[in-house]
Amino acid sequence: MKTSKPLRIFLAHARDDEKRVLRLYRHLTRDGMDAWVDRECLQPGQDWDHEIRVAIHSSDIVIVCLSNRYIHKRGYSQNELRIALEEANLLPPYTIFIIPARLEDCEMPVSLRRWQRVDLFVPGGYGRLLSALLNR
Repeated sequence: MKTSKPLRIFLAHARDDEKRVLRLYRHLTRDGMDAWVDRECLQPGQDWDHEIRVAIHSSDIVIVCLSNRYIHKRGYSQNELRIALEEANLLPPYTIFIIPARLEDCEMPVSLRRWQRVDLFVPGGYGRLLSALLNR
């Protein structure tokens, strides 16, 4: 019997959304995914910039957790998005790599509009996300 490795998922987010993203992280890991979020996965003393880059490059999927704070805030989360977009551009066009996931009703950044989003704040939103991940 062949066992498949869990899907490696990077959760890109704004620090202000950390509570909601940690809840998503726990749901994903409970459902058998190998999720990566800085608060849980970085160890004291690690070079966080390097580790984040490695995590994005080694991920099967990057879930970009969107909120009004994420869209309008400057910071490292914007750099994470740039790294993920660069990685996505190296893949065949039909490959699901970036999934925009809205945590609340907010605008979609222009750079993410080509990918179908999932709204996690509506009933059934997490189920739709999980179904997409399992079908990948």
